[in-house]
Amino acid sequence: MTKKKYNISVEATLEVIGGKWKCVILCHLTYGKRRTSDLKRIMPGITQKMLTQQLRELEQDGIVNRIVYNQVPPKVEYELSEYGWSLKSILDSLCSWGERHIIKEYGDKFIVLEENVLNPREEMPVGAE
Repeated sequence: MTKKKYNISVEATLEVIGGKWKCVILCHLTYGKRRTSDLKRIMPGITQKMLTQQLRELEQDGIVNRIVYNQVPPKVEYELSEYGWSLKSILDSLCSWGERHIIKEYGDKFIVLEENVLNPREEMPVGAE
């Protein structure tokens, strides 16, 4: 097996979490387990096919765990794996930078940010997490 060569190590990171949707999926999973339908609902811009593909790739890379419950109808949930949790600081940094960029460009982040669990209108009190 030929080992892949990288020019710079960030390429390896982007190979795993790069693209339009993977970081968004991962950020949502930092708030707990989610069913595919939950992720689709909170990410209305993603197609079902793309969501399924991205989740499979993240699972293959060991970033998320797919949990299948033995019940009728079948229930499947996704959660960050222990390895996936190691990305939390990167995801937090990306979100912080993005928020600063939005404020720089638009002034008020709520002009362009959808209100959801990742973007509450009210700031949470310190320690209320």
